[in-house]
Amino acid sequence: MTLVLDAGGVSGLAGQRARLIALRERGLWPAEVPAPVLTEALTGDPRRDFHANRLLRACQVRPADEVTARSAARLRTATGRAATISATDAIVAAYAADRPDPVVLTSDPKDLSALVEHAERRVTVVPI
Repeated sequence: MTLVLDAGGVSGLAGQRARLIALRERGLWPAEVPAPVLTEALTGDPRRDFHANRLLRACQVRPADEVTARSAARLRTATGRAATISATDAIVAAYAADRPDPVVLTSDPKDLSALVEHAERRVTVVPI
């Protein structure tokens, strides 16, 4: 199983030691985070980003390549709501769909579910 975090997943887990321990015990840690997620999850101010940066050091931050970006565009368009669904969420969905037994932890299950509905592989979306 591969745990993938979107920006809400990063924010929701930052500073939540007990939740991280539970995820580790379930074999869902370390989580993977597509690099574009950092754009939404961080402010650029180390003081404000302290907890998120601490969490991210324990994650595997992964690049999003052209194949993932093109897949994200396809998923976003397929929802019929491309104007209202973030490109970063689409990257998360496309990235997760390319992982074994993917689970996405998100604060936006509505948009992520709409995206993964069009993925070629089953992706489980879990609200944080």
